[in-house]
Amino acid sequence: MNKLYFCRQMRNGSFQVEKMNKIFILSGLIVVFFFGEIALTFSDKGVQYLIEDEEVAFSLQLDNEYSEFQVTEHIDIEVQDFMNKWRINGASVAISKEEELVYAKGFGYADIESGEKVKPGHLFRIASVSKLLTAVAIMKLYEEKKLDLQDFVFGPAGILDTSYFSGYKDRRYEDIKVVHLMNHTAGWSRRSGDPVFNSLFIARQMGIEPPVQIENVIEYTLSRKLYYNPGERYSYSNIGYAILGKVIEAVSGIPYEDYVILNILKPAGIHDMHIARSFQYQKYPNEVKYYAAGTVPKTLSFTGSGERVPRYYGGNNMELLAAAGGWVASAPELCKLLSVLDGFDGQPDILKNETLEMMTNPDYAEAGILGWRGVDNYGTWWRTGYLSGSTALVVRQQNQVNWVILMNTSTYKQSRIQRYVSSMMFSAINKVELWPYLNLFMVNEEYPDPISEIPENNPLL
Repeated sequence: MNKLYFCRQMRNGSFQVEKMNKIFILSGLIVVFFFGEIALTFSDKGVQYLIEDEEVAFSLQLDNEYSEFQVTEHIDIEVQDFMNKWRINGASVAISKEEELVYAKGFGYADIESGEKVKPGHLFRIASVSKLLTAVAIMKLYEEKKLDLQDFVFGPAGILDTSYFSGYKDRRYEDIKVVHLMNHTAGWSRRSGDPVFNSLFIARQMGIEPPVQIENVIEYTLSRKLYYNPGERYSYSNIGYAILGKVIEAVSGIPYEDYVILNILKPAGIHDMHIARSFQYQKYPNEVKYYAAGTVPKTLSFTGSGERVPRYYGGNNMELLAAAGGWVASAPELCKLLSVLDGFDGQPDILKNETLEMMTNPDYAEAGILGWRGVDNYGTWWRTGYLSGSTALVVRQQNQVNWVILMNTSTYKQSRIQRYVSSMMFSAINKVELWPYLNLFMVNEEYPDPISEIPENNPLL
């Protein structure tokens, strides 16, 4: 029998089977028009890199109805109640069990004004979850022996030994290593502000016309003294991961986004993750709109136009954030990424087990961990992300349940909303005794119609 007819076995040995509607593949014309063409990125030297990608992301072929089960209705209810309580306009949830996608559903609205509802294929800004991608790219270069985590970043012996990054007066910059950037111990402090979110101030200080480029932000940062000796103290740093993006470019010889797509995403079967854009009119065709619950003061546009804009549409320069917080993704594709980074046996991981251990073992990393936001003694790894207008949380659990939740509305709690999101999701998932036995990762591969009608004579009915 086709295994896709079954639900997972409960502890008492009984099975539950639920009937589902067949999948209707999205219109080929729409898919080709919007998503089947090409992705372009450009290096800062003006060299054009063309990435041809004719693959259609599996997430675009999913619909909410494919995850309509009584056994998972606790998740539906708790997510919707959470959204109502916190005035969240739209959300997307994806859950895998033993590296098979068993749940993918959108909630609420991708665009309130047009009435467009969230589906699994909608893209959301993932904010600092982007740091996990950047860390994986660094570790891939490490495995290829193109860099070492103990390599110096600046100075005569550094990876970024160029005149552009040589204007520092604090000689301690020459002691910063790649690992210090990855585990937030390079020596900066957030007490003096976050350079990647202060581009207008930097433009004024440097006497240049906005918008500034990431090279300008790094150059300005290097002109300031470090607060601590490199490797001495943890202080969360966005600029550190922005610099890692330049490290990846210097070592690989291609733009950061291209390296991640070619060496991490495409090999994992992920085809619809991109660097975000800053303004609403620039958003991807299947990207949600962003909102804030309540009234939030506007801010000056990073372009220097003098216009006051919502922070989520022009207040932050998404292209500048890139390696530190600039990606967009769908929840199912992020769940797919987790499946090649979790160290489980179901799918081949993109990195070796020893490398994954390096990223999640605080003892190896000297202070903190690499790419992830946290780990615990129960085998749980997590990565959070927050920007005005968006919240993201990805979790890997030791019981081989991985999950992702993305939201398109920020609340007055700002990044502190994460503790409430995680509490709600753990509560909802722990109530599921029986997971549907299907694999939505396979929607456009081995099984073009992964959810078939259950035959009338199925003995398990």
